[in-house]
Amino acid sequence: MLTLPLRKELFWDIDIKTIDEKRNKRLIIERVFSYGNLDELKTLINHYGRNTIKSGLSQVGYLDPKTFEFVISFFGLHKEKMKCYLKRRFQPQHWN
Repeated sequence: MLTLPLRKELFWDIDIKTIDEKRNKRLIIERVFSYGNLDELKTLINHYGRNTIKSGLSQVGYLDPKTFEFVISFFGLHKEKMKCYLKRRFQPQHWN
């Protein structure tokens, strides 16, 4: 069950009662970093910790360019280790 103070709108396509904070942490991390606000980002970092967040983000299959750039800068991640970069589902010119 999701007990974190996150907006239900972040999970528009999922029954929020079925979300498990441990089993679904990558989904939660992806949605909050893609669509959340600053308070939700802080809540997530405080709840999961930076290492878990970094690990989860590196396994996300898609991040929009703005979120991708923020994530690699904020957490000091290497883009070559990001699944979304390796999958090249979206590759802006400056990613080359």
